[in-house]
Amino acid sequence: MSIHSFIKPGAFEPEMIAVMSEAFEAACTELHDTGQPQIVLEVIAERIIAAARMGEHDPLRLREAALRGFSDGDLVVT
Repeated sequence: MSIHSFIKPGAFEPEMIAVMSEAFEAACTELHDTGQPQIVLEVIAERIIAAARMGEHDPLRLREAALRGFSDGDLVVT
């Protein structure tokens, strides 16, 4: 799965989508993306998109924003 399916066409420049894709793939890999429920991937994508809308452009910080609240692959409710 790719972050492209979560982004509305024209919402971001191609360069930013590439950065967001890098962050999404890194976050999914860190959570061992095989077998993750669809909702987990959606949460990761939504968090990356939200951080990007707020002006974040660093793929490492986007990945960190996506993974906040996850522990051992499970969502931790705070």
